[in-house]
Amino acid sequence: MDELKPLILLVSSGLILRFSLTYVGQAWAKSHAQTVSFMILPVITYVITKTISGNIALSLGMIGALSIVRFRHPVKSALELIIYFDLITIGIATSVRTKWAIQLLICSVLIILLVKFAQKISNKFGKSFYNMSFNEGNITNTLEITAKERIDFVEKNDQLSNSIIDIKNQDFIYRLNFENRKDLEEFEKKLKDLNLVDKINIVIS
Repeated sequence: MDELKPLILLVSSGLILRFSLTYVGQAWAKSHAQTVSFMILPVITYVITKTISGNIALSLGMIGALSIVRFRHPVKSALELIIYFDLITIGIATSVRTKWAIQLLICSVLIILLVKFAQKISNKFGKSFYNMSFNEGNITNTLEITAKERIDFVEKNDQLSNSIIDIKNQDFIYRLNFENRKDLEEFEKKLKDLNLVDKINIVIS
């Protein structure tokens, strides 16, 4: 129980910081990658500190290992970089004290699954726990809409990534990003039923 308390505090602190940033309008912190990163990174740092404390040789080895990941590998997202740190920390912690490596592994997996579960629950209530980002290295389903007038329910949708108003041609262009094809198709059906859209373009990337 004593070892569980700092883990709960670390995960909660990252989550509170994430909500604080989104509350003041920092939308970048609400992406899937940043949400998971804010919760996992404090735990990784805690395990690293516990592992290398009092061991100078191990400290230098850890610095070298982390530097290789940071400067030698092309990183697509913050989450990808943190997962590499996670894997290295698990490997080094296992050689010193296996219990810390197991705790980090369990905590990382639980955070990843809980964030996904929280998104599914939020979707049932028409909300979104996190936003998608084109820069996260994920496969995304993009819906591009062109209309001659504003579409309120599209502008208020959480999946909206950007919107463009072409004043010259009086066109309203919306681009929405969906996690899966099913959600995209359901949204497309709603648009067709309204008969407000001139053009729909679907991109799978």
